[in-house]
Amino acid sequence: MKKTLTSLAVAASLMAAPAVAADKLLLKTPIAFSTELPGLGSPIPRVAEQLDLMSGGTLKMKVYEPGKLVPPFEILDAVSTGKINSGYTTAGYWAGKIPAAPLFSAVPFGPEAGEYMAWLYYGNGMSLYQEMYDHAGYNVHVIPCAVIAPETSGWFATEINSPEDLSGLKMRFFGLGGKVMQKLGVATSLLPGGEIFPALEKGAIDATEFSMPAIDARLGFHKLVKFNYFPGWHQQATVFELMINKDVWNETSAQHKAIIENACKASMADSFAEGEAIQHAALIDNVENNGVTIKQWSPEMLDTFRATWDEVAAEEAANDAFFAKVLSDMNEFRDGYALWKTNAFLPRQ
Repeated sequence: MKKTLTSLAVAASLMAAPAVAADKLLLKTPIAFSTELPGLGSPIPRVAEQLDLMSGGTLKMKVYEPGKLVPPFEILDAVSTGKINSGYTTAGYWAGKIPAAPLFSAVPFGPEAGEYMAWLYYGNGMSLYQEMYDHAGYNVHVIPCAVIAPETSGWFATEINSPEDLSGLKMRFFGLGGKVMQKLGVATSLLPGGEIFPALEKGAIDATEFSMPAIDARLGFHKLVKFNYFPGWHQQATVFELMINKDVWNETSAQHKAIIENACKASMADSFAEGEAIQHAALIDNVENNGVTIKQWSPEMLDTFRATWDEVAAEEAANDAFFAKVLSDMNEFRDGYALWKTNAFLPRQ
C-alpha cells in the first residue's frame, strides 16, 4: 500500500507540474539604445528577466549595450546572417535598406500608441511587418517589443517662427520625418543617440530631435540648445522590435515562442506606461533648472509639416510598391478608427 500511494503521489505531482520546455535557448541580444534611457532602452532588461522567470530558466536573454557586440545600424544584417541570434532596435533604422521600414516604427501625423497597437495586433500590421522582412530577403522573425508615446519635435538654438527659419539648418532627424525636413531645406543626418551631443557641441549639427523629454534629458541636449518644440508631429508613437534569426525561431519550441511573444506584448504596455509616467517631471526640470523654453509649433508650421508629409508619402509610395501597400492598409485602418476616435474621445482643448 505504501508503495502504491507513493507511486500515485509521484504521478500526481508530475501531472500537476507545469510543462517545461526540454530545449534551452540563450538569446544574445545587442541593442540600439542604452538601457539607461527610460522607456527606450529600459524595457529590454525587463523582458530578459521575464523570459528567465516564465521559462523556469530554460530561456535566457543576454543584453549587450549599444556597440558592445554589434553596432546599432548593423543589427538587422547580423541577425539575418546568423552572426547573432537576436537584436533589439527599431525598424526606422532600416529606411536605407527597406523603404517601407519606417512605417513600422513612426509615421508623421500617424497613429498614436493605442491605434498603432490596434493596427498591428488586430489589423493587418503584424502580417505586413513580417512580410516586409521576408520580401526584402532578410532571414528574421520580428516581434514588436516596446512602444513609446509622442516625442519632442526638436531642440533648436534659436526660435523657429516660419518655414524659412528651417532652411539651411543641419539637424539630426529620424525616419520619414527627416524626409519632410529635407524638403524644407534642412540637411538631416541619422546619428545614434550617443553621437548626438558631441555633434551638437562641435557644430556638426545645429539642432536635433531624439526622443521624449526624460530620455533627451539623459543625453544633455538642454546644455547646448534651449528651445524645445512640441508637438512631435513626426513621431506620435514609436515602435521597437525584437528580431530573432528565423532559423533559430523555427527551431524554438512552441512554449518558448509563446513566452517570448507574450513577454514582448506585456512590454508594449509596460514601456508605454513608463514613458507616460515620467515626462512631466523632465519638462518641469527643463524649465525651472535648465533654462529651457518650451515652444509649441504654430498652426502655420504644423500645416506646412503636414502638407510636406503628404508630398513625401505620395513620392515614397510611387517609388516603392510595398511602401504603397503598407501605407494604403494603414490609412484604410485609420479611416475606420477615426470614426471611433471622433465619437469616443474627448476633444482636445
